[in-house]
Amino acid sequence: MEDSELVILQKAHAEFNSKNYKPAEELYTQFIESCTKSRNCSAHDLAIAYNNRGQVKYLRVDFYEAMDDYTSAIQINSQFEVPLYNRGLIRYRLGFFKEAESDFRRALELNPNFKDAKESLQQTLLDREEKLKRSY
Repeated sequence: MEDSELVILQKAHAEFNSKNYKPAEELYTQFIESCTKSRNCSAHDLAIAYNNRGQVKYLRVDFYEAMDDYTSAIQINSQFEVPLYNRGLIRYRLGFFKEAESDFRRALELNPNFKDAKESLQQTLLDREEKLKRSY
């Protein structure tokens, strides 16, 4: 990774951690575009950038765009459980219980101690069962 890409990523993280989401999103986008062109970035860093940009979109309630970023993070690093969990949350909120369950289960395969994923999976199963009982 080039020094300029590393600086962009560090600035993006700083803005994100300071809850300055608009500049963070712009910097993550800049980093992602730069990585895509140079193909010189680590998969780990690129996956984190996609995941964090997805978080910004999630907070903006742009669920489908956020899911796209989480999916990109998963495709880049299939061993990264956080975007699986995050995508599962959106799928759950949208009522796609089967897909949410799949994401939560996969996150737990990667990290069996992921407490939030365990709780979300349990809630998803309960809500899916309730939906089936009501048949809607």
